Amino acid sequence: MRKILIDGDSLTLEDVQAIATRKAEVAISKKAGGKIKKCREFVEKLIQSEKTVYGINTGFGKLCCERIGKKDIEKLQRNLILSHALSVGPVFSEEEVRAIMLLRANVLAKGYSGVRLEIVQTLVDMINKGVHPLIPEKGSVGASGDLAPLAFIGLVMIGEGWAFYKDRLLKGQNAIRRAKIKPLKLSAKEGLALINGTQVMTAIGVLTLLKAQRLAELADMAGALSAEASLCTPVAFDEKIQNVRRFKGQEISAKNLRELMRNSQIREFHKACPKVQDPYSFRCIPQVHGAIRDVLGYTRKVLEIEINSATDNPLVFPDEKEVISGGNFHGEPIAFALDFLGIAVSELANISERRIAALCNPNISGLPAFIVQNPGINSGFMMAQIASAALVSENKVLSHPASVDSIPTSINQEDHVSMGTISARKAREIVNNTEDVLAIEFLAASQGIDFRAPLLPGIGTRKIYRKIRQKVKELKEDRVMVGDIIKVKELMRNNFGLKNYISAGQVP
Repeated sequence: MRKILIDGDSLTLEDVQAIATRKAEVAISKKAGGKIKKCREFVEKLIQSEKTVYGINTGFGKLCCERIGKKDIEKLQRNLILSHALSVGPVFSEEEVRAIMLLRANVLAKGYSGVRLEIVQTLVDMINKGVHPLIPEKGSVGASGDLAPLAFIGLVMIGEGWAFYKDRLLKGQNAIRRAKIKPLKLSAKEGLALINGTQVMTAIGVLTLLKAQRLAELADMAGALSAEASLCTPVAFDEKIQNVRRFKGQEISAKNLRELMRNSQIREFHKACPKVQDPYSFRCIPQVHGAIRDVLGYTRKVLEIEINSATDNPLVFPDEKEVISGGNFHGEPIAFALDFLGIAVSELANISERRIAALCNPNISGLPAFIVQNPGINSGFMMAQIASAALVSENKVLSHPASVDSIPTSINQEDHVSMGTISARKAREIVNNTEDVLAIEFLAASQGIDFRAPLLPGIGTRKIYRKIRQKVKELKEDRVMVGDIIKVKELMRNNFGLKNYISAGQVP
């Protein structure tokens, strides 16, 4: 796997995923190294001057008017990390921590943060050598960025805190020394530069978005398979219908459905049936799934901007010889986007659950009750539908936007905050719940296809059905189904190998 260079300007979402989940290596570009050194040289000159500059020789937040003497500057930066590392709750996963460290390194590599090159290199070394700081999830209000969780990375860099190294949780000092990384002594501006920004919410957002995009593709597959099992007509997916509305996401989903159901024996057999229209959860798949794709496209654009943005305060502009205090740390753009993502993906689960319920209902699908032989003695998919209903209901609660809330902090200096990290964590939970709902739909739809034998579904849906049946047997009588869901989720992570039958990865 290639080494990914960071320069603060050209990182992609797929780069983040490769480093976070596939452990691709990272390096600082030569150009970025030059920018970092130039910016630091200007900061060093400011340190020697008597000029008061926020973040360099002052306190922070409400204490910004407190002048700090030269002899206390290093202690100020260390104290900042120690005092701000106050998060609680469960910890972020290894993949999430790797993404967070990468995004922070990439911001510093832009050359507006005023840190020494050693700071960025230490972050890169921790990523490459597998030192993953323990970061509790809860404690950020999303402005001044993700101060609390980011401080836990700073702790390990100065030989404090805790980190996972080679599957063991160690004290930070032991973890970095075993990885042959030297603990740092922070100088002026460096503690603040490590924690001031949106990299936690953004990192979680990137990984969540990429998973959500995959689920959007899978939802088209599940919807097509359910439509076949329920003897639905594909007429509503006709290209002419989509062209007169012109939403790109709708066009993509409809095309996927047409391709997946092409040459269906089931469809040909019931082509002359008297049913004119299908329930909305089938007939309106392109409109609903397509709208979700459009939201994911918007979210992607926001995240693509943010991962290559300078989010420090203050920002150092060496060419102009200025240090400017502003508000790029505020997470509002990310909070809005991730709240919207959560709402959209919640709808992906919502419509999927309605299709599961329709499959279980003989009055709609024409299948046996709960899609099982001998209903009564067998409960079939009764509890599968109930489980999906529970997940959908939970998603509705989680879909309440965090970004509409704010609470003043820091003695009212930080009087409006984004709650973007809460938006990110909620979106992640919604996406995980939706993955389970879609897995249940794949199982239910495959069970429905069993009852249509010997007729076969379309070219694409047939491949999905056969892949599932290679891993999971038909439910002829009741059994524990938890293992079936896990097996289907494993198949889903490779999109059932159907990249030739769907508009893979396409977002408007």
